[in-house]
Amino acid sequence: MSITEFEAQPQKLDYRAIQFLISAPTLAECPEDIGAEVAFAGRSNAGKSSAINALTSNNKLARTSKTPGRTQLINFFSLSEQQRLVDLPGYGYAKVARAMKDEWQRHLAEYLEQRTCLRGLVLLMDIRQPLKEFDLHMLTWAVEAGLPVHILLTKADKMKNGPANNILFAVEKALKEKGLNRGVTLQTFSSTKKTGLDKLERKLNAWLAPRAESAEPTGELR
Repeated sequence: MSITEFEAQPQKLDYRAIQFLISAPTLAECPEDIGAEVAFAGRSNAGKSSAINALTSNNKLARTSKTPGRTQLINFFSLSEQQRLVDLPGYGYAKVARAMKDEWQRHLAEYLEQRTCLRGLVLLMDIRQPLKEFDLHMLTWAVEAGLPVHILLTKADKMKNGPANNILFAVEKALKEKGLNRGVTLQTFSSTKKTGLDKLERKLNAWLAPRAESAEPTGELR
């Protein structure tokens, strides 16, 4: 590796040093729209909080629950004054009134559409149930908005490597067929065994790098 190539590499961030910043019910109550953020989204049973906890080596950082749908606020975690991770409300299984679900979805849409410091979206899907309706909705919106997406096919430890890779390739093929592969990457992931954690960290490092450092190509799967 040449010196130039080395200097072009994004800074390696210490995700274990992350700190909870604030929970915001609406866009207006989010932190100042500066720096760089990466948001995590997914169905309430996709293992979103578990993935964040595995990334940060802190099992108590993001709330996990046996009752899906407990994350109702936009939760911000600070890596530095200019770099944040965001845990978005889970969708799909919360046993709450329809009016409450509609309100969550409205605030989620406002955040995704108006937050200018948002660099990328990590979209989590249970590898056994990928590409559900709302997953496709999120992907369609992100591709049309030009927002990069990195898909984590979670709970990969629930099956052997062969079947897991077959699903990975099937999802890749489906995205290409639907025209949803622009700026989208994907991988298998296990919070329990922490497999795929290094690949996720590299993606986040690239997205959260200051603009002058970030030279990550987009539009390629995996």
